[in-house]
Amino acid sequence: MVRITRTPLVVAAAIAAVGASLAAPALASTEPETTDGASGTESVEATYPPNTADEVAAESGEPVTLDLVGFAVPEAGNEAAQAAFAETPEGAGVEWLTSYGASGDQSRAVADGKAADYVHFSQSGDVTRLVDAGLVAETWDDGPNHGIATDSVVVLVVRPGNPEGIEGWDDLIGEGIEIVTPNPGSSGAARWNILAGWGAVTANGGTEEDAAAYFADFFANVVALPGSGREATTAFLEGTGDVLISYENEAILARQNGAEIDYVVPSTTLLIENPAAVLIDADPHAQAYLNFVLSPEGQAAFATVGFRPIDGTLPHDEVTGIEGANDPDNPFPAPETLLTIDGDFGGWSEAGAKYFNEDDGIITLIQQEAGRT
Repeated sequence: MVRITRTPLVVAAAIAAVGASLAAPALASTEPETTDGASGTESVEATYPPNTADEVAAESGEPVTLDLVGFAVPEAGNEAAQAAFAETPEGAGVEWLTSYGASGDQSRAVADGKAADYVHFSQSGDVTRLVDAGLVAETWDDGPNHGIATDSVVVLVVRPGNPEGIEGWDDLIGEGIEIVTPNPGSSGAARWNILAGWGAVTANGGTEEDAAAYFADFFANVVALPGSGREATTAFLEGTGDVLISYENEAILARQNGAEIDYVVPSTTLLIENPAAVLIDADPHAQAYLNFVLSPEGQAAFATVGFRPIDGTLPHDEVTGIEGANDPDNPFPAPETLLTIDGDFGGWSEAGAKYFNEDDGIITLIQQEAGRT
């Protein structure tokens, strides 16, 4: 059971509602619907936009179906949050149609007409694509959380007992080490992974040239580049590779569901910040759900499956009892150096163009040279 030592009464309903989700099989949806596919002290206000609260209250309890489109990794977290949301007046009667897959693919599908009320993507560029398409308001990231709904960090997932002795990024380019990571050409999760490794070189005295040389060796050791973060986890659990580059929450969830793996939080890693947004024409219950996700109750629900609470909601050192973590009573230790996409890479607009442009991005060209595309 999750224990929040500062605010146990606030999260009690969330904990009770999500308890059943922890027993769900890993890597498979537990929703009844068909599917296709760092802490701070300032408060994050979960306030409704004008009239939303009244509209939701007027419809509370009446059946409503919302379309959620997201990248694969937060599926279990959304299931936990949806279960807790259903216990609130705003969430009563809400049913879900969900679709999960590679973040960029999902974003492009929504831009091309795929039904969505609420989106949960890997990086902000996948939301701004919908802003450009007139589907999401330009103010979607104006709040104190800047559009971020969930946090995690990049970790190194290894076989039980860590037989290869992998403790950090340098160990990945050793002779014979077999790496699994999703493909940055399609997966937002992969791009977080790659930038964590790049930053581990440059934040510790290396040059950009040193980082490029590191990734030439890195991709030479890659044995699988699945299309999404979830597919990469599946490949590793089925026996491919010695090490999986992944989200911390993916490792915790897999262990909760019986996977025999260990994971290492490297001394230098990257804070993964995943955005969520409501579409302009969405049912008001979609905004109510986003407000819930940003509340302490919603973040407690995500924490049960390994996500780090976002700043201003639940201090990490007050979250305990997370099964599957290396230390359930200290599940989210602070890395020695925690990089951020805005502070260390200039934000996704700059980083995406520099490293992942499909024609001349640094990582794109390194992949092509290594024959790993």
